[in-house]
Amino acid sequence: MAFLPHPERRPVLVAGASSGIGAATAEWLAAAGHPVALAARRVERLQELADKITAAGGEAVAVPLDVTDETSVIDCVAKAEAAIGPLEIVVAGAGDLAVGLSYETSPEAFADQINIHLNGAYRIFRAVIGGMMDRARGDFVFIGSDVAIRPRPWSSAYVAAKSGIDGLVATIQLELEGTGVRAGVVRPGQTLTGMGMNLDQQTTEDMLNDWIKHGLARHGNFLAPEHIAQAVSAMVSMPRGAHMRVVEVEAEGAIPRAKREQTNG
Repeated sequence: MAFLPHPERRPVLVAGASSGIGAATAEWLAAAGHPVALAARRVERLQELADKITAAGGEAVAVPLDVTDETSVIDCVAKAEAAIGPLEIVVAGAGDLAVGLSYETSPEAFADQINIHLNGAYRIFRAVIGGMMDRARGDFVFIGSDVAIRPRPWSSAYVAAKSGIDGLVATIQLELEGTGVRAGVVRPGQTLTGMGMNLDQQTTEDMLNDWIKHGLARHGNFLAPEHIAQAVSAMVSMPRGAHMRVVEVEAEGAIPRAKREQTNG
């Protein structure tokens, strides 16, 4: 089967676009010429970003989305496609972060994380995949995490959910083989976003000390959301017939000051 090139117009839905990685991804793809539907619960934040994109010459629309509610997901997809056309690219990145030791986390709190990060992404996938398969093209990108391969203490539910994303994507890739539709996962390392910024100081200190003890916090550098946006862009920009299945993005360790001064001198 010959692969036709991507169409000139490739509408995008970004779930979780009100802040962090989702907002950066939406802005990056809009700057690349994609019409973008911004989806999240905080519609006022979405509208601010949509206005910013539009002012810069892009095309964007804000659409409410609660990934824990199947009706909301289906309604979001319908509104997005009515506004910008059939979705060629979908990025599932909605989520939050609740931390705690596994033996102190309630079953309800654990289930909430699974429902948001894993079930929520699957709900979006189910809502759009039929149309993509009918058109024999499309890109679905799941935002995973490097915790799926390097688990961190204090985040058992998050680790379980993101490990589930890895398993889900691996299965989906097998099932979509030969349909013309591509699915991939981007695994960010430590990224400076709004997630986790509401933690109290003692919890943060205890968690980081455990990370250090297990060699999981080798340096203090963090990725910026824009780094993940570039990875998503690279994945969906691959020409048809090629498939970037997994991208892991990690922060580089800082170069020592003396070395920087020597190099710049």
